[in-house]
Amino acid sequence: MIQLAIASDHAGFPLKHALAERLQAESISFIDIGTFGTDRVDYPDYAHALAQSIEKGEVEIGVLICGSGQGMAIAANKHKQIRCALCWNKEITELSRAHNNANVLALPGRFLEEDEAWNMLLTFLQTPFEGGRHADRVNKISAC
Repeated sequence: MIQLAIASDHAGFPLKHALAERLQAESISFIDIGTFGTDRVDYPDYAHALAQSIEKGEVEIGVLICGSGQGMAIAANKHKQIRCALCWNKEITELSRAHNNANVLALPGRFLEEDEAWNMLLTFLQTPFEGGRHADRVNKISAC
């Protein structure tokens, strides 16, 4: 299984906590980068920490959760090696892996039910990158 890191801000904490419990129950190893409660924190701090763990090779893939998912995605995508996809359903999640080789999943914690988010996370972990014509396109992303 892929090495995984998970992080959230205060708005995403309830969903992150629920997903972490499910990961543990399924014996899927992961690193929890924080936050560890609902006290207000700044989402970029956690997005950057998770992105850096990928850049350092500590993990291969990540999940970021904030209220809308948007702030986390924007911050994570500032890192050259990160392809963070903001996803809101299973189909978008699958395409982000298969066609875009996304290595970070951003979830909108205030807009997803736990079961829906869990299915999206499993889809993200299990969907392989298709390569081929998609690889040519993905390679153009970091060209600048």
